[in-house]
Amino acid sequence: MNYHIIRTKLASAGIDTADLEARILLEDIAGIPKPEFFFRRDEALSEAVAQRIQAILDRRVQGESLGRILGYRDFWKSRFYLSADTLEPRPDTEILIEEVLRDHPSPQSILDLGTGTGCILLSLLQEFPHARGTAVDKAQGACVTATENAKRLGLENRVTVLNGSWFDPLPADSQFDVIVSNPPYIPSAEIRNLQAEVKNHDPILALDGGDDGLNPYKFLCSNLKKYLEPHGIVVLEFGAGQENDIARIVKDSGANLIRIANDLSGHPRVIKFTYGDN
Repeated sequence: MNYHIIRTKLASAGIDTADLEARILLEDIAGIPKPEFFFRRDEALSEAVAQRIQAILDRRVQGESLGRILGYRDFWKSRFYLSADTLEPRPDTEILIEEVLRDHPSPQSILDLGTGTGCILLSLLQEFPHARGTAVDKAQGACVTATENAKRLGLENRVTVLNGSWFDPLPADSQFDVIVSNPPYIPSAEIRNLQAEVKNHDPILALDGGDDGLNPYKFLCSNLKKYLEPHGIVVLEFGAGQENDIARIVKDSGANLIRIANDLSGHPRVIKFTYGDN
């Protein structure tokens, strides 16, 4: 078994990212260093490594994502471990990180609502070494996972992880320079039409945005101002085709829209806004 064989098996199963996933398997399972990959990708693997990769391929072609199988996913500059209560970090969410970095050079406090693995907040704390973060998630398992990821990255002393729904676990007088979230945004009726690796393995709590997929945004935007420092910013991810509705909800809440940013495919993905002198 080698790169060509692995890639062909993945591609034959209709997996669009066959090239990338074959490379990940060889780097992570076969232990081929990244700088040596193109020189060693076609070398024969030991029987033990080949059997392990084959077992992963068997699960992958049945619709389980590679991240779920391996138990981790790389995001921004770090590796984040997953659990049943967390979504997999995805490359398009890195646009959210870029938007915070673009306009806020030195936040002191960051709030991440629905933190999951903690990938957004922890990546921001790596970029802002003087900031402290608060992570909130309704799923206890997600809170445990985010805490473990913080420890692995040496950030546990700069993060407070709270279990609860949205703003409920926050002290009433809490305010933050930056508030971020990747809330559930899939309309309830559309979840059954998602890819098998999503609908069968991702936590529904982190996917279901209500009848129109907008319920979390309506709730968040009606409460965010109270928790935002003067001139602080909010950056939220949203789903395909939701940009106009999200912009309307943001403006109706009295916020000032800064920009809507596109993801890696050129589709609107992230909205940034402020409440000015709130």
